[in-house]
Amino acid sequence: MSALRYRPRWLLPACVAVLLAACASQPKWQLDDVQGHLPDLKFQMTNDLGQPVTAANYRGKVVLLYFGYTHCPDVCPLTLVHLHTVLQKMGKQANDVQVLFVTVDPARDTVPVLHQYVTAFDPRIVGLTGTQNEIAQLTKRYRAFYQREPSKTPTADYLVTHSSAIYIFDREGHARLLATPGSTNDEILHDLKILVGQSS
Repeated sequence: MSALRYRPRWLLPACVAVLLAACASQPKWQLDDVQGHLPDLKFQMTNDLGQPVTAANYRGKVVLLYFGYTHCPDVCPLTLVHLHTVLQKMGKQANDVQVLFVTVDPARDTVPVLHQYVTAFDPRIVGLTGTQNEIAQLTKRYRAFYQREPSKTPTADYLVTHSSAIYIFDREGHARLLATPGSTNDEILHDLKILVGQSS
């Protein structure tokens, strides 16, 4: 029998086992997989207790980063309600998750206002603020968008148009997933459980 035609009997099962193991190691994400497409979590901001913080303060936890503002009439409060629900459903695993709410309206979202706002949805959510430049740099880093809309009078309340994706980072601060406005609570919950389990 020629060497080219000879196949050991164990070779095929071994190859199948390797292929199955490779498939099993790749999670079936329900959110958008952005690994390798977005930079690691990095910032210098002020939290809603007035303390300076960096991304290093949240290493060891799966981080959900969201840009919004406290005067937002609809999408921000709805998103925070959804994230509260997800944290509740995670049970003890929620201890390994940190939601960060970054204001894009620092003029009105002072530290006390930000603290009162985020904790009203869930005491585990942390609000972040900073200078206009710090916020602009952070949104640019993750290709997020925000823009203050003109108001009719100088004293009138104004709106801030902003993108509303949720950026999800693993315990090491690597960008892993993106939840878009169409993502459901179940999809976020499903992927967070996998990510927390991967990292533990």
